[in-house]
Amino acid sequence: MARVRFLGPEPVTVPELGNREVHPDEVVEVPDDRFDAYVMQATNWESIEEPGAKSTRKTAAKPQKEEG
Repeated sequence: MARVRFLGPEPVTVPELGNREVHPDEVVEVPDDRFDAYVMQATNWESIEEPGAKSTRKTAAKPQKEEG
C-alpha cells in the first residue's frame, strides 16, 4: 500500500477508504493502483510512500549482547 498525507484545512470523509474521516496532516494508506489519483490533487494530498516502495518505518533495535 502507498501512503499519502492530507493537506486540506478541514477533515474530509473519503468514501474510497471505507468512509473514513481523514484529518489535516494525517497520513493514510491508499491502494497502490489509486495512488496517482490522490497525488495528482497536489493541493489536497502529498506523496509519503510511493507504490512498491519499501517501508521506511523502523522497528525497535534488539539489545546488543555485552562483550565479556
